[in-house]
Amino acid sequence: MAEKNKEIRVALVDDDAKVRDGIAWLIEHSEGFNCVAAYDGCSEVTEAIADDMPDVVLMDINMPETSGIECVEKLKTAYPDLKILMLTNYSDDDRIFDSLRAGAVGYLLKNSSATKLCESIEEAYRGGAPMSTEVAKKVLAYFHGQKKTTRYTALLSDRELDVLKALTEGLSDKAIADKLFISIPTVRFHLKNIYAKLHVNSRSEAVIKAMQEKLS
Repeated sequence: MAEKNKEIRVALVDDDAKVRDGIAWLIEHSEGFNCVAAYDGCSEVTEAIADDMPDVVLMDINMPETSGIECVEKLKTAYPDLKILMLTNYSDDDRIFDSLRAGAVGYLLKNSSATKLCESIEEAYRGGAPMSTEVAKKVLAYFHGQKKTTRYTALLSDRELDVLKALTEGLSDKAIADKLFISIPTVRFHLKNIYAKLHVNSRSEAVIKAMQEKLS
């Protein structure tokens, strides 16, 4: 969990009150985390976040008026260093890659376990790029679908592809480290690089143009 005596400040944005309350309760009752705010939409979070200032924001996608993806863009424009983790029911390519283009640091599905949610929040807080297994598979499928002759093939090293493949198998960081005979910090280093390489300028900027072309 977080450093001793340091709780990770978490805020969440979801228009479903039942879901919002449930996630807030889970965070509040998990050691090392503090739910500092629960917003029902983009307008509320953009107005109040300066006062609440969380370490990590959990963002739903399908919301009235302004989508979660648009909300990510607004928040990242105002707070470039803010870590936003998508938490949604949607796993289609368009929403995944649009979220990453908007500046989200990771993408998690709502059917993830409580343990996976807390681990992902901490991973995002520490600068990682958490992904649900299903999402990681889509990213891996994209790279495996590229022809060897394209200029995008070299974006990921063989080792980074090994790490991503292990992630799609549902392995934890420790299990990946054991399987590939590397350390846990090295696993996290590779995962961070994978996400960085999916962006044009930085992890908070656009996904590589190759993905934009694939989705157009």
